[in-house]
Amino acid sequence: MLLAQLLRQSFEFSSRPEMLSLCPLHPSPPKPSLPPSLSLNPKSFNLFSNASLIRTRSLRPKSLKIQSLDAAQLYDYESKVAAQFHDDHMLKIAIIGFGNYGQFLAKTLVAQGHTVLAHSRSDYSKTAQDLDVSFFSDPHDLCEQHPQVILLCTSILSTEPVLKSLPLQRLRRNTLVVDVLSVKEFSKALLLKLLPGYFDVVCTHPMFGPQSAKHGWNGLFFVYEKVRIGSEESRISRCDKLLNIFEKEGCRMVEMSCAEHDKYAAGSQFMTHTLGRVLGMLKLESTPINTKGYETLLDLVENTAGDSFDLYYGLFMYNKNALETLERLDLAFEALKKQLFGHLHDVVRKQLFGNAEKARTLQEDYAKQAQNGAALVSSSKALRSPKIVRSDDQKAQISDDNSRLKIAIVGFGNFGQFLAKTIVRQGHTVLAFSRTDYSDVAQKLGVSYFSDADDLCEEHPEVILLCTSILSTEKVLRSLPLQRLKRNTLFVDVLSVKEFPRNLFLQTLPLEFDILCTHPMFGPESGKNGGMVFLLFMIRSGLEVMNQGYHGVINFLISLHEKGAEWWKCLVQNMICMQQVHNSLHTLWEGFWKNLGLESTPINTKGYETLLNLVENTAGDSFDLYYGLFMYNINAMEQLKRLDMAFESLKKQLFGRLHGVLRKQLFENADKSQVMQEQALLPKPSQNESALTPSLEALNIQKN
Repeated sequence: MLLAQLLRQSFEFSSRPEMLSLCPLHPSPPKPSLPPSLSLNPKSFNLFSNASLIRTRSLRPKSLKIQSLDAAQLYDYESKVAAQFHDDHMLKIAIIGFGNYGQFLAKTLVAQGHTVLAHSRSDYSKTAQDLDVSFFSDPHDLCEQHPQVILLCTSILSTEPVLKSLPLQRLRRNTLVVDVLSVKEFSKALLLKLLPGYFDVVCTHPMFGPQSAKHGWNGLFFVYEKVRIGSEESRISRCDKLLNIFEKEGCRMVEMSCAEHDKYAAGSQFMTHTLGRVLGMLKLESTPINTKGYETLLDLVENTAGDSFDLYYGLFMYNKNALETLERLDLAFEALKKQLFGHLHDVVRKQLFGNAEKARTLQEDYAKQAQNGAALVSSSKALRSPKIVRSDDQKAQISDDNSRLKIAIVGFGNFGQFLAKTIVRQGHTVLAFSRTDYSDVAQKLGVSYFSDADDLCEEHPEVILLCTSILSTEKVLRSLPLQRLKRNTLFVDVLSVKEFPRNLFLQTLPLEFDILCTHPMFGPESGKNGGMVFLLFMIRSGLEVMNQGYHGVINFLISLHEKGAEWWKCLVQNMICMQQVHNSLHTLWEGFWKNLGLESTPINTKGYETLLNLVENTAGDSFDLYYGLFMYNINAMEQLKRLDMAFESLKKQLFGRLHGVLRKQLFENADKSQVMQEQALLPKPSQNESALTPSLEALNIQKN
């Protein structure tokens, strides 16, 4: 027995891997000691001579093989942990309403690795298959999949009937229900009313769509309110995972109450859609001479063009602040028209009741000069006096791009100073004259300032650059001592209307003066980043051959963007004056924006940011400029009428539909009231009769 015990201890020591000596650094395991009463002779007892002992030793575990299995198990463990981490961060999301917006959201959800299910009244199974989404035509089948999140992507008008049609009893009791409607107080009240208390509720509004977010969601607003979330860690974590979907895409996450959202959205969203729809009715088209503001209006129409009228009507119907916003728009437009026509009335009254003798003299003066202007217009080549014909040396000097000019700026306000900076920087000599004293400003810019127009003209500038307002141009031009100028002086205007200065120049200036009408389609604010348009209209020139090149001063104007500051990279075009018709629309809106008093909100949409930029671009313009655009552009009245008709048409469409809804409700309520009254007149059954009379529900059960 003692021998067997010693052998068993020996094998237990040897079978333990930590007792084996695998390298010289590890000491050999201690040898078992025998009791003093028993001594064994190694020579007389061979441990390995017994066959049974050898078989027993061969069953010992192999330490190297076990170590290899441990290494493999470590690799599998890491893979399983990674897979588990991925699964823990993914959600099973059911999209209810798989139209354009549902499909738009599904693309990102699938791209992030979430499992997406979909249900819609229309059959989108093929689209869902292409997007790797499981489509269910039966809502019962979808709900039995137990999605963690129900994402309502229905229209505002259909949300209530769709929600009532869902078999909520087939969902897990802790399901998270989320809406993405553009109105929030309505959706919050509806979800709390129709959903059982054990469902979680989050109201959200991604303030973008397929068009406005076609370049990604980065920087766009996502507004949400955690209306009802269970206290369990898993439910809190699930809500955070959902919000992380949008945060991961770069959205600007804003948590605010549904009431706050609707207050801000009435301005930033409903107003944007209203103006976009009004402009869309006008069938705006791009022109070769778009201003920056007009481009903004085109972008606004494009951003709202894909939205249905149901969406717009839902914004109006279910946001209690929308009606106030519509009233503000209406009042602002009426104030604009009143301001314009009131000013026009004052001008007409002054003309009618002014000095009759002065008016008659002015008419005679106009008639004489109009004959000269008409003779010039009727000929394709300007008729010039031989005394004014320039020599070949003069023509060569004029056509030299490197020549420097002496330019007099008449009207040294903001725009005159704006142009002077670049002209001086190019090395030209600049003189200035204005009714207001800008001598200090001129000195800083390196410009010679003259308070007397006679002194200015006696300097014989080669170019007179009129930078006055539209309303004061005629008065200023007639006040200049033209007799003190050289007979070949070039007159240039930079007004925002072109037919008016063209006719004024032809009627007022002597034949020996050259005339060039221009329109820089930008100002100090809109032109600070470059890429703008500069229009040229050659009206009268001393050069006989017009198709061989522009006048030397035209070359100067071209050089403004070729040699001047880097930002002034203009697209120079020689176009007829009538091509500015469409851009008068933008200018007509300038006073409208100011009357609205738009302000930034914490949840600006992309379209609303566009409006704010437009307001900023026109904020520095005076009413005189705006009124001049209205008064001296013969197309402006037509544009104002079109705007008025489009806005009235939109209001009629909104209130007409609203009237239809109210009328339907009134008549339905009247019918229901009549039925209830008739039922009240019927005799009530006795207790025994009611016990014997089967209920309608019981009859249905028996029938089935």
